[in-house]
Amino acid sequence: MFAVMLRELRYLKRHKVDLFMAVIAPLLIILLFGNMFSSGKAEHLPIVVIDQDQSEMSRKVIHALSINHTLKIKTITSSQDEAEKLINTTEAWGFVMIPEGAEQRLVKAQDAQISIAYNQSFFSIGNTISSAMLISTLNGMAEYLGQSYLANTIPYLDVPTPHIKISTLYNPSMSYELFLEPFMVPAVLHLLLCCCVAFAIGQEFKRKTVNEWVNSKQVISSLLGKILPYVFIFCAWTACWMFWLAHVRGYFIAGSLTLILAAQFLFYFSYAVISSTVVLATQNLPKTFGFIALYGGSSPSFSGITLPLNNAPAFTQFWSMIIPYTPYAKLQTEQWIIGSDLYVSLIPFNILVIFAILFFALSIRLLKKNVQEIHP
Repeated sequence: MFAVMLRELRYLKRHKVDLFMAVIAPLLIILLFGNMFSSGKAEHLPIVVIDQDQSEMSRKVIHALSINHTLKIKTITSSQDEAEKLINTTEAWGFVMIPEGAEQRLVKAQDAQISIAYNQSFFSIGNTISSAMLISTLNGMAEYLGQSYLANTIPYLDVPTPHIKISTLYNPSMSYELFLEPFMVPAVLHLLLCCCVAFAIGQEFKRKTVNEWVNSKQVISSLLGKILPYVFIFCAWTACWMFWLAHVRGYFIAGSLTLILAAQFLFYFSYAVISSTVVLATQNLPKTFGFIALYGGSSPSFSGITLPLNNAPAFTQFWSMIIPYTPYAKLQTEQWIIGSDLYVSLIPFNILVIFAILFFALSIRLLKKNVQEIHP
């Protein structure tokens, strides 16, 4: 096995493009996503305020909106058409409309008829901006009622302000860096790993060097020697990236680091042997890459990290169960972010073990068959 691993490393040393794809490209992907999510969360999203009331309450609402770091008031206008035009041209993401007479209706305990509209075509931005506009608008109205209207109307009345404590669990800063980056980096790296493994095996058949690679009496060690260098390289880069997020960026690992690293190895190993299974079955790199794009590329969408699987169609739930990314994402969330007990994560860990064993056995069987066809 070690002789095959050294042979593969010597091959990478001689072929600079392959070396770049296996060693440098993962680093570039990590740097790309690290830079993309480094700001943590969306801030200064442009909105429009339609102030038709021109009242003290509307000024309180505008002030509350202006001090919210998520929002940036692009303009204050009295025209709804102007606001809608800015949204249609994506110069603004939403608007708060304060109609004429809103303050008078509010103090009479009537509906102030304040409305909020936002662009939901970008789901995450829509949710962020709608929540920020709603909270700021309510804060502005509460400030007007508590500090201005009631204080002037009944100066000696101590009106208690209703307070509801809201606690955000596991991601209190609402950071996209913690929400998306831990999932997107493995999602892209495992695709690159699949391509590297498929190409490495495919080249053996293309160059007719299978005899140099595979010892017919040591098929298992030959296959391990071929794919393990790539698995170890990708595991090493992912571990470095995790160290960066945990110790430099401050997103500490709440659970077991050992379990995450073990699952990480099984995750990459599973996709490596899946890739080897397909290329050994087809002996056709274009078909293998097409399969990788379909099977591996769908992982983030079908794993439940962006859309819940609770009420998903039967096919979606089925597809989520036949990709190793789903149990890995679940285990990583439990151990990195939530800090679950070890026994909670044993189920996704064991599923990864099954994926690894099943496709490794299939790869061995196919490799033996191919070797026998070369040497009948």
